[in-house]
Amino acid sequence: MDNMVDDETMVNQVVHIGKPESRSRPGYELPLLLLAGFRTLIDEVHAELAAQGHPDLRPAHAFALQAIGPDGAGASDIARTLGISKQAAGKTVDKLVALGYAVRADDPADARRKLVRISRSGYDVLARSAAVFDRLRAQWAAALGEDAVRTMEDGLRTVAAPGAFRLDAASWIGS
Repeated sequence: MDNMVDDETMVNQVVHIGKPESRSRPGYELPLLLLAGFRTLIDEVHAELAAQGHPDLRPAHAFALQAIGPDGAGASDIARTLGISKQAAGKTVDKLVALGYAVRADDPADARRKLVRISRSGYDVLARSAAVFDRLRAQWAAALGEDAVRTMEDGLRTVAAPGAFRLDAASWIGS
């Protein structure tokens, strides 16, 4: 895949490419390759989770479960963490509850507030996804070499901006 700038319109266009023929590589390939690697991992995890009995779980649901966290969270907190509207967070929570991955509970600190908590099934799917991510990392290490994967991970930790690891990626891309 390549991202070319059209000389007339000055607009980036994505096109398919093969393996690079030269050592010189354009800078725009890096974010595309990182996104492709991310997408490959996420798609494989969700295909495996579907095969393990979780066919309705979507990547947005997994991000929402992470936003809920082990202590639970209010819908407004989930919305803020994910960078989405309260209405979108409410719909996502409704879906998680309907699928059995989360439950609503009274907030012991505020009787007017409801907390969303991860259910036993939600913890199960998080544990399963962690195991699949471990397996996929091992596959990458087998294909690229453990040292290459460690170097890639260390390099990304070095260049990633402080605070860049957030759960609002979907809203960031969409805005």
